[in-house]
Amino acid sequence: METQMFCRQCEQTAQGSGCTMHGVCGKDPVTATLQDLLIYAMKGIAVYGNMARELGIKDKDTDLFLKEGLFTTVTNVDFDPERLKQFLARAYEIKEKIKGLFLREYKKKYGKDFAARLPASADWKPANSIEGLVDQGKQVGVLSWPATDEDSRSLQELLLLGLKGMAAYADHASVLGLEDEEVNAYFHKGLAKLAEDNLSVEEALALNMEFGKVNFKCLELLDKANTGHFNHPVPTKVKLGVKKGPAIVVTGHDLLDLEILLKQTEGKGINIYTHGEMLPAHGYPALNKYKHLAGHFGTAWQNQQKEFDGAPAAFLFTTNCIQKPRDSYKAQVFTTGLVAWPGVVHIPGFDKKDFTPVIKKALELGGFKEDKIEKEILVGFGHNAVLGVADKVIEAVKGKKIRRFFLIGGCDGAKPGRNYYTDFAQKVPKDCVILTLACGKFRFNSLDFGDIGGIPRLLDVGQCNDSYSAVKIALALAGAFNCGVNDLPLSIILSWYEQKAVCILITLLSLGVKNIRIGPSLPAFVSPNVLNVLVEKFGVKPITTAEADLKEILG
Repeated sequence: METQMFCRQCEQTAQGSGCTMHGVCGKDPVTATLQDLLIYAMKGIAVYGNMARELGIKDKDTDLFLKEGLFTTVTNVDFDPERLKQFLARAYEIKEKIKGLFLREYKKKYGKDFAARLPASADWKPANSIEGLVDQGKQVGVLSWPATDEDSRSLQELLLLGLKGMAAYADHASVLGLEDEEVNAYFHKGLAKLAEDNLSVEEALALNMEFGKVNFKCLELLDKANTGHFNHPVPTKVKLGVKKGPAIVVTGHDLLDLEILLKQTEGKGINIYTHGEMLPAHGYPALNKYKHLAGHFGTAWQNQQKEFDGAPAAFLFTTNCIQKPRDSYKAQVFTTGLVAWPGVVHIPGFDKKDFTPVIKKALELGGFKEDKIEKEILVGFGHNAVLGVADKVIEAVKGKKIRRFFLIGGCDGAKPGRNYYTDFAQKVPKDCVILTLACGKFRFNSLDFGDIGGIPRLLDVGQCNDSYSAVKIALALAGAFNCGVNDLPLSIILSWYEQKAVCILITLLSLGVKNIRIGPSLPAFVSPNVLNVLVEKFGVKPITTAEADLKEILG
C-alpha cells in the first residue's frame, strides 16, 4: 500500500522538519497514518466525554482508553497496523458508549434532545479495512488541523504531545491502581479543545500552562503509585554486565511487568537484567529483594540493535523504546502492554500476565557462558533518599563545599550532537553536584565523579517518570534557603527525544522554572514566534557548546 506520512513529534525527525516517506524511528507511512486517525478518533471521544463530565457522568472504560490510545501513539511504542486497526474499532465502540451516556443524561436533565453542532470527529465511523482507514487518516494529519495561523498549530501540537507524555505516566499509575480525577478530566478537556476549529494562540498557550500543572499532579500520582507499591528507592549498587546462565533482559519503563516476571522466574535459574530506562528498578526494595535481579545489561534504548545482536537472552519490551529488531535476534523479542512490532510474540494482559513464552525462550537459548562484570554504579537517589540527607547538602552549600547543582538529563537518541551531554558532565567543576534522570544519563553515568564530603557528585534520580523527584528536591531546597527555585544555585540542562520529555518541559515552565537549556536541537513543531515567547517569557535557551554554556552559567 503506497502512502505518504508527516510526523515531527520526535527530536530525530528527518532534516529537522518532518518525516514524510518513512519515520526515522522505523514507523512506516501506514502506521503513521493510522496513528493520526486514532488521535482524530480520540478527539471525538473526548468531545462527548468532556460534555458528559460537565453533567457528572464519568466512565472508566473511556478514561482508560484515552490514556492507552494516546500512549500507543508515542514514539517507539506501536508499529503494528493490525493492532492499530483493533484500537480504531475499539475507539468507535468507546465513542458510541460515552455518546449514549451523555445523550441520555442530557435529555434527563433538560427534557429535550441534544442538538448542538459538534466537531466532525464526534461523528467519525471507522472504515472496514486498513486501506479504508488509511484513506480516512490521510485527511486528518497535523497539517490538516484547523488553525488560525502557524503559531496556533504549533501550540496545539505542543499540547497534544504533552498529553501523549502524560498519558504514559497516567497509564503506569493506572496499572498500579491509582487514578486522579483532575488528570483523567484533562485528557477529555485537552483533546476536546483540540477538536475545535477556532483555538486562538492565547487560548492554546493558556491550555498548555494549565496542562503543565495537571501533569505535575500526574507525576506526583505516579510517584505515589511506585513508592506505595515498591517502597521508596534507596541508594543501591548495580552491576553493569552479565553473569553465567540463562537470561532475560527487560527494557522500557514498566516496573510492575518486571515484578511479575521476577515472581514467575524465581527458582528457575534465570538471571533477570534491566536495560535502558529500567535501570532505576534496582533501587526499589520490593524489586531488589529478588536475588536473580542480576544487574544491568547495555545502555540506552537507541543502542539495542547493536547490544542485542548475538546476545543469548530473551528480550522483553514493556513500553516505548522498541526499534526494528534485527533478524538475528527477532525470535528472541517479546512485547507486552501497549508496545508492539509486527511478527513479534505479544504477551497479553493488564496487571496479570503469563510470561511463560519468554521464560521458555531464555532457557532454550542457554544464556551467557561466563561472568562479564564491567563495574558497579549507584542508583536510587529519589526525593526520599536525597531529602533524607538534606541537612548535609544544605550545610555543604552554606559552607561553600557545593557551589552549584546541575540537573543533566532527559531522553537520549542517536542523532549527532548528544556527545554535548557527556562533555558537559565531564567539565562540571568538582565542587558541583550533578542530578540526572532518564536515559540521557547513559552518556556519562558509568564515569567516576567522586564525592563531596561523602555526598556522591552524581545522583541518579531515576527514570524520566521520576521527574517529580527532581522537582520535589528543588522545591525543598528552595524552601530551606527561603528563596524561589530560580534563585537556587541550580541549572537545568535537558536533552529531549520524545513526548514525555515535552510534557516535563511544559510542566517545568508552568511551575515558573526559567533559564532551562534544551538540546541537541529545537522541536520542529515549535514555530519561530512560539520559540520567541519561550525565550522571552521563560528564558529557554538552545544548548551551544559545553564550554560556552558552563562559562555563562558559572560567570
